[in-house]
Amino acid sequence: MLDVVIILKALTEVAGIALIGQGILFLLAGANYRKNIPYAILATVTRPVFVLARFLAPRFVADGFIWALTPALVLIFWILFTYFKIKLVLLGGG
Repeated sequence: MLDVVIILKALTEVAGIALIGQGILFLLAGANYRKNIPYAILATVTRPVFVLARFLAPRFVADGFIWALTPALVLIFWILFTYFKIKLVLLGGG
């Protein structure tokens, strides 16, 4: 069980770093951010996270606000997986 939590936490960290990188490239590339190849790669990595955020969000949340919900969702999952990892390590349940 500990291995599953560690893998999920690592995937969450990868998604978080990809979101940060995508945000930085969005700011640096300007209006042509969609033509930027590294941005496209990061957008591909973060697409499942955006889909999950859209699925979990209530229907009244507009699609334009999903970009703000997604980093919060990643942070919540990271905190949750960190908690479970600590709990499993302290219980000795590997």
